[in-house]
Amino acid sequence: MKNFTAAFSVHLLTASGAALALFAMLEAGNRNWSLMFLWLIAALVVDGIDGPLARRYQVRKYAAHWDGVLLDLIIDYLTYVFIPAYALTQSGILPEWEGWIAAIVITVTGVVYFADTRMKTADNSFSGFPGCWNMVALVLFALAPAHWVSLTIIGALALAQFFGLKFIHPVRTIRWRPVSLAMMLLWTGAAFVVGWQNFEASPLPQAALLFSSLYLLFAGIAQQLLPVSTKP
Repeated sequence: MKNFTAAFSVHLLTASGAALALFAMLEAGNRNWSLMFLWLIAALVVDGIDGPLARRYQVRKYAAHWDGVLLDLIIDYLTYVFIPAYALTQSGILPEWEGWIAAIVITVTGVVYFADTRMKTADNSFSGFPGCWNMVALVLFALAPAHWVSLTIIGALALAQFFGLKFIHPVRTIRWRPVSLAMMLLWTGAAFVVGWQNFEASPLPQAALLFSSLYLLFAGIAQQLLPVSTKP
């Protein structure tokens, strides 16, 4: 019973992401974009810790009637894809018709990517851009680049979901993991500051956000270009 309780509690922790998604959507409906992103950051934190806890408490063994992977994917689609797409459409970050096109591209390609059984690589990284549109949208809100730059980024990342480019999982990809974890913490902290300050933060957190984003975006590709040496 103790093992089941611990394992099922992890499922409930994962499921709490649905409530966080609801809070984020309510704030998005009120056009309170900073609070929306703060709720999405909270969901991102939950998503980062529930996996290690699931393995620690062996949820597949002790709470096997509930599919943790499916539960995670449902919530991730809401918080990583659907809500950020809505925000890009309604916020004015992109002009109306461009925002609608971007939202359609993000939601359609995102759901296809999440259903791809080949999305994970042998070293627990991702094959193709893993649909982290919540992070992309926050950076676009924070840095407010020109419309054509935003559209180019969105188009390139949408296509990158379907090519064999490697993207790290900051927690599960072992290679460079200490650096990756540090960069993920830096990104989360910078994103919180930027969101808390209603996207009017000083240049330092914005620079930290951009720097950590670039690392998380390109570290996996760098690992592909710099394979591990097999020499003794």
